[in-house]
Amino acid sequence: MAATPGIRPMYADHINRRLRGLAFALVASMVPGMAIPSASAQAPAGRAGAPSGKTETAATARPAANQAKASEVPAGEAKALAATGQSIAVLVNDEPITGYEILQRQKMLGLSANIQNQVSENFKRLLQQPSTNEKLKSILNQTIEANKGKTREQIIALFEERKKQYALSLQKQAVDSARSGVLPGLKKAALDELIDERLKVQEAKRLNVLASEDDANKLVKGIAERNKMTEAQFAAHLTGLGADVGTMRSRFRANMSWNEVVRRRFGQQVAITERDVDRIVAKNPGGNEDQIELQVQRITLAVPAKLEQKAVAQRLQEAEGLRAKFAGCKSGQALAATVKEGKFEDLGARKPSAFQEPTRSLLLNAKDGEMLPPSVGQTGVELWVVCTRTVLKADAEKRTAAQDELRQKELEALAKRHLKDLRQDAHIEYR
Repeated sequence: MAATPGIRPMYADHINRRLRGLAFALVASMVPGMAIPSASAQAPAGRAGAPSGKTETAATARPAANQAKASEVPAGEAKALAATGQSIAVLVNDEPITGYEILQRQKMLGLSANIQNQVSENFKRLLQQPSTNEKLKSILNQTIEANKGKTREQIIALFEERKKQYALSLQKQAVDSARSGVLPGLKKAALDELIDERLKVQEAKRLNVLASEDDANKLVKGIAERNKMTEAQFAAHLTGLGADVGTMRSRFRANMSWNEVVRRRFGQQVAITERDVDRIVAKNPGGNEDQIELQVQRITLAVPAKLEQKAVAQRLQEAEGLRAKFAGCKSGQALAATVKEGKFEDLGARKPSAFQEPTRSLLLNAKDGEMLPPSVGQTGVELWVVCTRTVLKADAEKRTAAQDELRQKELEALAKRHLKDLRQDAHIEYR
């Protein structure tokens, strides 16, 4: 659903692009049809919260007088706040976080959770299940039985269409499973995020780099305009989803301020080498499948011109036997010669886009030297083998993106450490 945004060499530009990515990611599920980059600008969460009624504080962080002052809320005012959902749940260095803010942040997190990595993992796991291959066999048998009298080409075409539909159903399962997985525990995640934001804003004020409300409003306005809405229409849309545009603004402002804190404190401490860039490009070629080439082999067991369920089942059984005997890419040609009408092909280097789904995903997820389970293709029962894969040389833009990605990771590690220190020194009281 999302593509990784480009990253510019200059750090200031990079921060702006990250913020725009965050703006989009926050409404990933809110506005149907919008194009959304998958960038996350959330800072790392702090330590787990203390139980209700206790405090999380350094031994000498706050004077006792200030602690007593932070706890003093008139009984009448507390009752009025509770009646409106504005009761104080946590105090962070004397600054309150209300129950209403926690609830609104939970709703926002539920709408904007980044599930792309989990969807990918779920889809990969579904593809690798034995039941997936059995289902494809069942679909083939059903197609043959339901289309007796049709030509081989017609039956294969119908089967290919049903394979595509089945692949789409697997993708939907992967998305549904990922979404359901983010729902538990959002209250704690929301509270931790709000505590961190209070600390970020306090540090930005101390360094005099606090982002303005206008800066946050510009991000919200930009999202509304890109989705052909006015700010009022966009706010109403969020309200209809149970979220609040004010929550979005405060989140933007805190992260913009924190990015400036990190840039000022740590911007000069990070240096990335060419070797680092080469390593990251080789391990993660930018999310573009065609930046790698697969060395592929295929063994095909021919089936009769007139497809019959019994004949196909026999060839599938023979293919499973070959797979059990497979001993690496050097054995493929000799293996194919042991069965009647077995054809071996060394297809050489191919880009993933040259293959249709689900074969493409199966090949990408296979290990080097692995033979995939047999499947029925245009020419018969097929056994695919991935021998090796090669990362293509990235162009200058991709190398710059890799360099900035590494720089950002280093900065995030420093930011996480700094936020942890701020939290350890803070006076945090849970009501």
